[in-house]
Amino acid sequence: MSKGLSIRKISYYLPKNVQTNDQLRSLHPDWDIEKVQEKTGIFQRYIANKDETSLDLGFMACKNLFKEFDLKPQEIDALLFISQTPDYALPPSSCILQEKLCMSNDILALDINLGCSGFVNSLAVASSLLQSKAINNCLILCAETYSKFINKNDRTNKMIFSDASSACLLEKNNSSSSIGNFTFGCDGKGAKELIVEGSGARDNLERNKQELFMNGPAILLFTLSQVPILLEKTLNNNGLNLKDIDLFVFHQASKLVLDLLCEKIGIEKHKTYSNLDKKGNTVSCSIPIALKDAFLEKKLIPGNKVLIIGFGVGYSLGSTIIRW
Repeated sequence: MSKGLSIRKISYYLPKNVQTNDQLRSLHPDWDIEKVQEKTGIFQRYIANKDETSLDLGFMACKNLFKEFDLKPQEIDALLFISQTPDYALPPSSCILQEKLCMSNDILALDINLGCSGFVNSLAVASSLLQSKAINNCLILCAETYSKFINKNDRTNKMIFSDASSACLLEKNNSSSSIGNFTFGCDGKGAKELIVEGSGARDNLERNKQELFMNGPAILLFTLSQVPILLEKTLNNNGLNLKDIDLFVFHQASKLVLDLLCEKIGIEKHKTYSNLDKKGNTVSCSIPIALKDAFLEKKLIPGNKVLIIGFGVGYSLGSTIIRW
């Protein structure tokens, strides 16, 4: 366990455009909104404007973080930008943001292409960098605009995914906060179960082919089989058991997924946190946004042991335990 590392400085940004289920019901009267809503637990989503990108959302999350915690851009030692909807295949969005945010020219700027497990796995990268004494702090910036890849007639994905960004500063301090040992997982056999074909060099780059495809049942089966195993490994790697954890914060996939996981693992529902109803599935941003909301709602207090676990696209998984 890495003592003296804190991620309590978290801010986020949501686009101005809010899309409610009532609005979708008006646009698509033939859709069974109630049935999907019951499974997802999502009542509204945030949708970026046509000219608003992940880089734009990330920039705003950083501005919010700097203002809320009175930080100066020049104080940042490293910037990790996590997104599966970057502005360009190249150059890296992290390099563009370094200039836009007026950060030092001496920082490490790095893009990480990960979705649902992106925050946890990037936290592992940042934690390792701090422990190596290469840096004293790291800005972990997640930003996603999945809406740009969703077909307007997609009855499932359109009701799940929400655009958002989050900015989290991992830093060394003298507090009792800490980051535990990490556990990871990857099964590339599931790569094509959640994919945007035509979005890279392998495929013909025709815009009309760049649409999000998700095999929900296959991902659900993977989640229910592998997440409990990874969670148990995380507890064992940190010398803890289920009763030692004060709060579980899962990737905010859907209500159905979270309910089934709690039932299978044996987690009491009052020990989990979810903000799906108002935020939707914000992919890599979901865990940091949930941590921030749980703290603001006083469901997460200093000293709590929080188990966070990301899972999904890739397939990719990551988990650790934080002492808040």
